[in-house]
Amino acid sequence: MMNKKVEKALNDQINAELYSSYLYLSMASDIEEKGLRGFAHWMKSQAQEELMHAMKFYDYVSERGGRVVLKAIDGPQTKWKTPLAMMENVSTHEQHVTALINAMMDLAIKEKDHATVEMLHWFVKEQVEEESTAQDIVLKLKLAGEKGNGLFMIDKDLAARIPLFTFPAPGAQA
Repeated sequence: MMNKKVEKALNDQINAELYSSYLYLSMASDIEEKGLRGFAHWMKSQAQEELMHAMKFYDYVSERGGRVVLKAIDGPQTKWKTPLAMMENVSTHEQHVTALINAMMDLAIKEKDHATVEMLHWFVKEQVEEESTAQDIVLKLKLAGEKGNGLFMIDKDLAARIPLFTFPAPGAQA
């Protein structure tokens, strides 16, 4: 039987991960409209990754005999002034998610839920990568500037990210 406090925290995290996916899709929409398809591709790939994280938590709760309770997802911001402002938002958001994961780890330790502690180790490591990647892009944008060749080089680099899964193009046969 799953600890009820831990189960609630895990359900809250499912909601947070789904919100993250929604936020990255919103960012993709905004930046794609601005003609930066590489940034949009990166954001869509990030949205897929966050959905995968939500499903990892979902499957874990279910596997442990807990009950997944889905809640409404808050609407994300829809516009950003610049790619730098967007990526700074990404960095801040990932720091927030790290704090949520760390709080869950603290709770699992306090409740002596060793299985959850073990599962959360993957997410602790993942958040180090998430924060580092976001901060790296922020630093590149600050160095290259947000106009001209530097921005387009970063856009090209972000377009190279391999998504978790792909969808057929509209009108293409599946």
